[in-house]
Amino acid sequence: MSIFLFLHGLIVVTFTLRILLRDDLSPPARLAWFIVLIVLPIAGTLIYFLFGEIDLGKKAIARRVAITDASRKRGTLLFGPDDKTEELIDPLYQAPFRYARSVSGFSPVAGNTAELMADAETTRRRMVADIDRAVDHVHVLYYIWLEDSTGTDLAEALIRAARRGVICRAMADGLGSRALIGSALWRRMKDAGVHVAVALPLDNIVRTLLTSRIDLRNHRKITVIDGRITYCGSRNSADPEFRVKLKFAPWVDIMLRFKGPVVAQNQLLFAGDWTYATGEVLDNLTLPVAPDSSGFPAQVTGFGPTGRRGATPQLFATAFNAARSHITLSTPYFVPDATVLEALCAAALRGVKVTLIFPKVNDSWIVAAASRSYYRKLLEVGCIIYEFTGGLLHAKTLTIDDKISLIGSSNLDLRSFDLNYENNILLQDEGITRDIKQRQAEYIQSAECLYQSDVIAWSYHKRIWNNVIATIGPIL
Repeated sequence: MSIFLFLHGLIVVTFTLRILLRDDLSPPARLAWFIVLIVLPIAGTLIYFLFGEIDLGKKAIARRVAITDASRKRGTLLFGPDDKTEELIDPLYQAPFRYARSVSGFSPVAGNTAELMADAETTRRRMVADIDRAVDHVHVLYYIWLEDSTGTDLAEALIRAARRGVICRAMADGLGSRALIGSALWRRMKDAGVHVAVALPLDNIVRTLLTSRIDLRNHRKITVIDGRITYCGSRNSADPEFRVKLKFAPWVDIMLRFKGPVVAQNQLLFAGDWTYATGEVLDNLTLPVAPDSSGFPAQVTGFGPTGRRGATPQLFATAFNAARSHITLSTPYFVPDATVLEALCAAALRGVKVTLIFPKVNDSWIVAAASRSYYRKLLEVGCIIYEFTGGLLHAKTLTIDDKISLIGSSNLDLRSFDLNYENNILLQDEGITRDIKQRQAEYIQSAECLYQSDVIAWSYHKRIWNNVIATIGPIL
């Protein structure tokens, strides 16, 4: 018994010292880990070993950094070395574009057009039609790719394209798309000549556990066709019924179809992921720049665990700080850090109308509880909170002052902040922002508005539960 207690104490002290020696942890995260170790001393050490550190290893990080630097150089050759923010972006909103450039190396580029897809069926139909018209190449990357109608139609379109000589590259995340990767459909794509790759594979679980984390994922959703068209938004390659989590259906997503120079930026982001996964350098990519004289400026942003820590929340906070009249945000997963939370509160306190739209029923009960722990503070400073009741609202949208929009794969939770590779497009255009705001208004029409009195009326056990979960929020 004494030996057991000694070993137990040694393990706890060792992990405690490790946590204290880490300079990359915020004080709340450090405190949350101490609580876990104290409450669950044995299980807590195992949890920390599996999920406590965001580290792909020095070699992997160096390789990813080298690939990112190469993409930045290609972007500089393509778009020029100068930051075009001052001449393209309204002075009131230059800050988020400048910050985004510091992360991915991409400056805003003019001459883009976009079309908001009406629904899931329209997205599927238009994407398949675009692939069927491809003449040079098609590149796709999805976190979740299912063998349902949407996923199968995408695969069949790639098969048809490959058979007529179009170079097709398809990449799927090793965890989110694990069923597809082992399927006959995946093998059919390979047999037809589609080049396939797995992002962050789980073929060696022991190695992954020892050198990385299972939950470090590629959460991006990228489709590029002939370097002319790209799709960006929250939709995975899956039906709204989302077979793997059917009881939360329909999953409500948003997707935009872009044309113009910003397509090349998404192309470079895909190329970096492809090189990291396969070792193949895509040097011969056609990266045409075909600006529309009446188009708008836009900019791709890519985030990931091998990049700058805190980049995603800092971008969102910078965007919130730039708002003058309105902020409307939808996200399925809201577990903000202090940077995001305080920026939202500060915006509301200075008179900006802050509207937040979350799902009423969430597929993650942990995220749902943590999210609601912030409601009272947000409502007290004047934010407006809606809970969507028409399914699981999975759309990640941000509109600012009828002029600026951000759309893509990033949620406002610590997984998107620290663990996932994400992709977004930041743009300045009144027309597209108006379209996205109209979609946000449709979400609100299918939502319930929460008031401060509603939150105060919650039972004690519900409030305690939400706050307990939020206490370990920094490590969720």
